[in-house]
Amino acid sequence: MQLKDKVAFITGSASGIGKEIATLFASEGARIVIADLNKEAADATAAELRATGAQAMGVAVDVTDEASVDAGFAQARAAHGQERILINCAGTGNAVKTASRDKATGEIRHLPVANFDRIIQINLVGTFRCIAKSAAGMLTLEPLADGERGAIVNTASVAAQDGQMGQASYSASKAGITGMTLPIARDLMGEGIRVNTILPGIFDTPLLQGAPDNVKAALAASVPFPKRLGQPDEYAHLAETMITNGYFNGECVRLDGAIRMAPR
Repeated sequence: MQLKDKVAFITGSASGIGKEIATLFASEGARIVIADLNKEAADATAAELRATGAQAMGVAVDVTDEASVDAGFAQARAAHGQERILINCAGTGNAVKTASRDKATGEIRHLPVANFDRIIQINLVGTFRCIAKSAAGMLTLEPLADGERGAIVNTASVAAQDGQMGQASYSASKAGITGMTLPIARDLMGEGIRVNTILPGIFDTPLLQGAPDNVKAALAASVPFPKRLGQPDEYAHLAETMITNGYFNGECVRLDGAIRMAPR
């Protein structure tokens, strides 16, 4: 599938990796929907893309809210038409041990189940919600010449396979994304819709850019090769390959410089 003139609905794309994907896809002629929890930021990113001559719009989407997701897709489809491309970048994380002892007071506490569930709802259920609703929309489309109706790329994490201390909820949510990739690809294979997932390592995103230089240097040094943080455009180009290479289906691919995360 070529990107030109295709509608790409990208969640979590007002900043970071999602914004880089939107920028790359727009440069290839795709019509972009910036779907983000922060509507103001989504509109600003869409305006930046339109300034380059691209077709782009921002919509407010909370992936944990059924009505919000429905409204976001409806608004985007009314303006641009049914999307053939879905990129799931919306997500969050935390770092709290399952159970621990306060070193100063000796108080024993555990990760509240509600906090665990919140991460699952955003990262895993939110991703599935967008996939299911987008795929249902893609089924209304006529297939392209090669039989394709659409393509979906999800964002997991290397934490799905080697999560660190405090990442039980985050790792579980990302492992869930990898675990459902092949079954969903099989669910949709008869309709010409492909599904793939990227597992990024340590990337230079806005969240990490606020860390002290020595912390970023240490993280970069932990990568076998190349000894640096991943760049958002490298992620974007892999997402592009997963969309444009028609034989790419049902795969979960690490993009991490060969890193394997230590316990902490």
